Amino acid sequence: MKNATVVLPLFSTIQPDDIVPQVKDFIATANKTIAEICKTPTPSWDTVLQPLEDLSAKEVILWGPIRHLNNVASTPELRAAYDAALPLWTEYHNAIGQNATLCKVISRIKESPDFESLNKAQQAVIHHELRDFHLSGVDLDDEKKERYRDISEQLATLASKFGANVLDATKAYTRTLHNEEELSGLPAWLIEETKKKKQNFPVLTLAAPIYSAVMQFADHRPLREDMYVAYVTRASELGPFAEQWDNGPIMRKILKLRNELAQLLSFKNYAELSLATKMAPATIEVLTFLNALAEQATPIAKKEMAELKAFAKEQSGLSKLQPWDRAYYSEKLQQQKYAYSSEELRTYFPLPKVLGGLFELLEKLFSIQLLPQENFDSWHEDALLYKVQNKEGLLHGYLYLDLYARPGKQQGAWADECMPRYRDAKGALHLPVTFVACNFSRPGSDTPSLLTHNDIMTLFHEFGHALHYLLTEIDEPSVAGTNGVAWDAVEFPSQLMENWCWSETVLTALSGHYETGKTLPKALYEKLLASKYYHCGLDLVRQLEFALFDFRIHLQYNGQNQKWIQSTLDAVRKQVAPFSTPSYNRFQNSFTHIFDGGYDAGYYSYKWAEVLSADAFQRFEKEGLYNTTLGQEFKDKILSRGGSEDAMDLFVSFMGRKPQIDALLVSSGIKD
Repeated sequence: MKNATVVLPLFSTIQPDDIVPQVKDFIATANKTIAEICKTPTPSWDTVLQPLEDLSAKEVILWGPIRHLNNVASTPELRAAYDAALPLWTEYHNAIGQNATLCKVISRIKESPDFESLNKAQQAVIHHELRDFHLSGVDLDDEKKERYRDISEQLATLASKFGANVLDATKAYTRTLHNEEELSGLPAWLIEETKKKKQNFPVLTLAAPIYSAVMQFADHRPLREDMYVAYVTRASELGPFAEQWDNGPIMRKILKLRNELAQLLSFKNYAELSLATKMAPATIEVLTFLNALAEQATPIAKKEMAELKAFAKEQSGLSKLQPWDRAYYSEKLQQQKYAYSSEELRTYFPLPKVLGGLFELLEKLFSIQLLPQENFDSWHEDALLYKVQNKEGLLHGYLYLDLYARPGKQQGAWADECMPRYRDAKGALHLPVTFVACNFSRPGSDTPSLLTHNDIMTLFHEFGHALHYLLTEIDEPSVAGTNGVAWDAVEFPSQLMENWCWSETVLTALSGHYETGKTLPKALYEKLLASKYYHCGLDLVRQLEFALFDFRIHLQYNGQNQKWIQSTLDAVRKQVAPFSTPSYNRFQNSFTHIFDGGYDAGYYSYKWAEVLSADAFQRFEKEGLYNTTLGQEFKDKILSRGGSEDAMDLFVSFMGRKPQIDALLVSSGIKD
């Protein structure tokens, strides 16, 4: 963009000892600015909202890189500083949210004749601000306001502790392999990646790519069981260092405080409070949606599980298929049914080739280019940086990639905001900077990182989020990118991107055998495509288990004890899961999405947004997967608009109608 600026962060200069002082300095300056705003005799966008938006942007610029470092390069010193700063931020935001004078000043703008002359994004900022004042307790009496602030600070601290416990418990486990029997079936890349240089034997951890590969390929059943037990008891009373890392009491405290917070604001429960900023109109709508999906998927999942059990009995004489057997025999059954293995497939997808193919797709769809940068300040040698521009060379922003698993890095995959797009009070335009982080297997000594098809789906998913940040054309940071977007619509672009991972043309462009360079053979692609709906019922009920558990504990909590959390999960499993789960399984103790990830009473959003993505992708199927005109329309009507307009209105503007749930059932393989 002409006259636009980007100042990339200097990660090497971020020192733990500086974090709290920097946060305090920012808050002190911000509070002075807000005090001046409250005195303005003529409230307007320029005198009130513009300086508030500038503060919002500067906060992200300060805190975004620090939060990212805590996620990808955690150390005890950094974590301590991060945790010490969290209460300061919570106190600051609570003070703003409960500032009745500021609320009245913004209300005057909303009620003035000038309001209609503001653009849609500016009007949305004001609507969101006034809504959030009420959700922050501005209407409460002084005693209740103080309690609200206390609860908010406790919740921020508890959430951070929950995530830290999962990280520590995950890092603590190691399993050394000394004999050939334990090595049997394990992929060569895993053995190489986990070997200790001095001893020359593999040491397994619970890092996601290692754990998944062991469960999928290890012939040694006791090894699979040992890894499974360690994984599902992490951060629980049954895991190591339970006195330090048990998240059980933390979960109960979080639920108790969330429920109290909701009732302070006159909501019946926390689920109702959660929906105040989402598309779903009511809790009954969410439950009806999830239960309807469960009704469709459960019979299919039961048939799939019965087939898997019969296969395991036929192959190995197993009288009972245990949880640590499912992924292993599922892989074997897939090989038998479709005549290919996941390991065979991944040899065609070295990460550099996949990235190149993905960038080509983005250029065709959205007319953007991603250009690698060198000699930039970074937090780790794994990190990559790309300049994102259009074909005419006009800059959109920058993208950081951090794609390999390593100690000190949170598990999973995510995209996050480093710097927002915004136009400051002087008229200067600042462009966005975004992070994408994954946990793929590391390159070997003579092999690149090789991706599974699921890895490719994950990468495309996170790039959907990144595009939402990077292609925004909104100059108000609180509604630019994913900011201000209803939480159950945030996953719409990310899940839409996953659909291209099944296209033969796209997969061919992504592929190049790491030894021969040959692209994905048509015969192997056809086998992959034939397996698209393999265990679709089991996959769907697993997600419904997570979503129903999350929503029910926030909807139904009323002071129950910790055992109630487990019994609720057990009841959900009885409803949707076609298999039994061991009594020691403590999945909930590491469910960071809802206890430390922003998806509290909102995990259903993945499926809710998938209705939007499945429906919208039908347009691309009809009009062309590489249709640049259609890609530009999606960019203009969805990606560029951020939270400046209602999510349903944006969807209707793109599709010409409201979404249809049947699209999800078809795309999931549940319905023909």
